[in-house]
Amino acid sequence: MRTVTGPTDRVVVVGAGLGGLAAALHLAGAGRQVTIVEREAVPGGRAGRLSLDGYEFDTGPTVLTMPDLIAEALAAVGEELGDWLDLVPLDPAYRAHYPDGSTLDVITDTARMAAEISRVCGPREADGYLRFVDFAQQLWKLERDDFIARNFDAPTDLLTGNLLRLFATGAFRRLQTKVDQFFRDPRTRRIFSFQAMYAGLAPHDALAIYAVIAYLDSVAGVFYPRGGIHALPRALAGAAEKHGVQIRYDTTVTRVETAGGRAVAVHTATGERIPADVVVLNPDLPIASETLLGEPRRPMRYSPSAVVLHIGSSQGYEKIAHHNIHFGKAWRRTFAEIIDRGELMSDPSLLVTNPSRTEPSVAPAGRHSYYVLAPVPNLDRAPLDWRGPLGRRYADELMTTLEQRGYRGFSAGVEVSHVVTPADWAAAGMAAGTPFAAAHSLFQTGPFRPGNLHRSLSNVVFVGSGTQPGVGVPMVLISGKLAASRIVGGLT
Repeated sequence: MRTVTGPTDRVVVVGAGLGGLAAALHLAGAGRQVTIVEREAVPGGRAGRLSLDGYEFDTGPTVLTMPDLIAEALAAVGEELGDWLDLVPLDPAYRAHYPDGSTLDVITDTARMAAEISRVCGPREADGYLRFVDFAQQLWKLERDDFIARNFDAPTDLLTGNLLRLFATGAFRRLQTKVDQFFRDPRTRRIFSFQAMYAGLAPHDALAIYAVIAYLDSVAGVFYPRGGIHALPRALAGAAEKHGVQIRYDTTVTRVETAGGRAVAVHTATGERIPADVVVLNPDLPIASETLLGEPRRPMRYSPSAVVLHIGSSQGYEKIAHHNIHFGKAWRRTFAEIIDRGELMSDPSLLVTNPSRTEPSVAPAGRHSYYVLAPVPNLDRAPLDWRGPLGRRYADELMTTLEQRGYRGFSAGVEVSHVVTPADWAAAGMAAGTPFAAAHSLFQTGPFRPGNLHRSLSNVVFVGSGTQPGVGVPMVLISGKLAASRIVGGLT
């Protein structure tokens, strides 16, 4: 494994996102002097917090899986997860709502989930679910150490015994084709394959290796940290500062100074120069390369973006869960519209998160908070004018869709609302206006994804969803450890 050459005592991390914080904890645990420079007043990056008239909203991810990875980052400095976060297991992890009016609870206990599938879809489908769980668990075991939690220097690094085992499982077939081997009901086929959208692909195009996302979501468990997902970066930042990491908030880095093929310092908007032996860059990788290093942006295929509605409401609904997926009648057409044609969904599938159901204090007494996410094309695929009336108009259309799907009086109950569009993601420094980074197509995955060690600057390291292993809170936390490993050598 290639590692940073030369001195590594003083590390400057640009950005206090989840990847940067995880890297800082592993580096502090390895005895490095770490300074994090963050442009915002709080940690978290995309996992931020929005406060509106007594309502509290997570601005980024709302689904948390694999708390073991959080525990691992904290353990690097001798801290215990339970001392920093109060994690509530969600039961169900999701509730799926289908166009025929049926619902299916996604339960992480496999015996109860099999019974739920049998109730809704019949015993044959439940048998298929149990076989799918065995397959997905095997997939995770084969992929985790050799292909996910590992630094790659060349495609030949893929050549391990587990690669042959993955081929034998059918992991390199199409995801939808593989899922359809286990399920016949379109409802179960959807709930165990929609996660391909997280990877920026349609289930019909993604490889079956991405069934591990369904495993993490649907089998390994979904959790809610009290205080919202933003409590996670606050915990990581608190532990980091306790163990000597200096975090400088409200400080914007404008460029990385280089000399002799190395980074030697970062410069801030106020003209300050901060010397460094190593620089770790947590901003979106193509933006970091372009704006901080002055390099041309590498052509990439990006994942779809999202419009997010943050809604504070007087309306509550008894028939929903903490996380809800509302599927439209369309399936293949939905992906074709967003990914291939650059169009808005004609029959939307939506994620609705209702955190006040689990933690009432995120809304005023007797009120409710909602996070509504609708996938939309990224700005490269469809440079729509989201700064104009489109954003508000589309938000109104989404609320009308929710009313048609059982959220009676949703629009009338709105007390506060905030709409986030691809234009906002772009303004926040995300390439193509998407918070989901580069799509996980075959040649943008593993060793083909942008590497986390700069090709020519021997002490510049990248961290976050734009580099290896990829998108999602678990992968970004892993990216922090991988980045630290490039600096201090192999971490176990």
